[in-house]
Amino acid sequence: MPVRVGAYNVENLFERPRAMHGPMSGGGNEVLAAHARVNALLGEEDYTDAVRAEVLEHLETLGLLRSDGAELAVLRQVRGRLLRRTGSLAAGTARTEVVATGRGDWIGWVDLVKERVDELATAHAARVIADVDADVLAVVEAESRIALKHFTDAGVVTRTGRPLYPHVMLIDGNDDRGIDVGLLTTRRLGIGGIRSHVDDRDSSGRVVFGRDCPEYVVQLPSGATITVLVNHFKSKGYGVQAVSDATRRRQARHVAEIYRRLRASGQQNVVVAGDLNDTPDSAPLRPLLEGTDLRDVSTHPTFAGDERPGTYGNGTASQKIDYVLLSPALFERTVGGSVFRQGVWGGRNGTLFPHYDTMTSPVHAASDHAALYADLDVA
Repeated sequence: MPVRVGAYNVENLFERPRAMHGPMSGGGNEVLAAHARVNALLGEEDYTDAVRAEVLEHLETLGLLRSDGAELAVLRQVRGRLLRRTGSLAAGTARTEVVATGRGDWIGWVDLVKERVDELATAHAARVIADVDADVLAVVEAESRIALKHFTDAGVVTRTGRPLYPHVMLIDGNDDRGIDVGLLTTRRLGIGGIRSHVDDRDSSGRVVFGRDCPEYVVQLPSGATITVLVNHFKSKGYGVQAVSDATRRRQARHVAEIYRRLRASGQQNVVVAGDLNDTPDSAPLRPLLEGTDLRDVSTHPTFAGDERPGTYGNGTASQKIDYVLLSPALFERTVGGSVFRQGVWGGRNGTLFPHYDTMTSPVHAASDHAALYADLDVA
């Protein structure tokens, strides 16, 4: 029986930052960009005048200049104080200043306000995962291991009522929005080894991965193994385009280095899977897609496509951002694969391609991403 290896961006299971429903074009979502930048600034050892001025600028974008709570964000001042607020808006004397001199003066951060995911959307995500029926599934944008475990135990079950995925693993990464990456495996396959790259840094000392690039060693019944690298690269949608492009390129380069190390150590069965947030012809992904011998399952002759090359949204070529990349040994043993869009709302009216008949509104969609999988004759 072939082993099915898939990737699916679930876009959160139970709750999701409210700001992530905002626009992803025209320079990206200002709130998400401000949130990321202000938390980076608040981690500085010394708050110079320039840092203080920029902190206030971003707090204004987040709606936090005059209050610790706003519609989309919350300022957590746990110990000590970051700000002093004086005067009143009505009298025109309102003033907010940063009184902390650096990270050591206070303990706190900025959180994004979260809201519940539509219950029917959660049910549809479970249905997608059950219908894809992968033996190994790389999951992107899950809140935590506990949330993923509750979700799979309750919503993704066999006909006998047992969880389809008893093995659930997720390591918290560097993103504080609760959009981490993890792995699910069925009962006949075990997770035999885990290695995190959450602290990996590039030559300039910057942390490479916004989430993580965990290595999972999956044990097959035959005794063979498959090493799966799960990824979620920097989005195009938030912040300055040149900066996000450079970040994805660093991430692609580092994943390529990890992959080459695995191959050099003798591991022939390697999969790189997940949401890489860019297209196959993009410059940022070149170190991974052209600089290694990894092959995209969607290029295999047995891959059953649907004439839509993309994996996100409406499935256009510019929306091809999710991947299952295979080492040569696995590509040679690929016997099938496909893309699964039943949980995606296609177009304004959801009529671009078939979806579940219980999806009557975009809010009911399981995700904006289709699931993707490869069938491998390695068992």
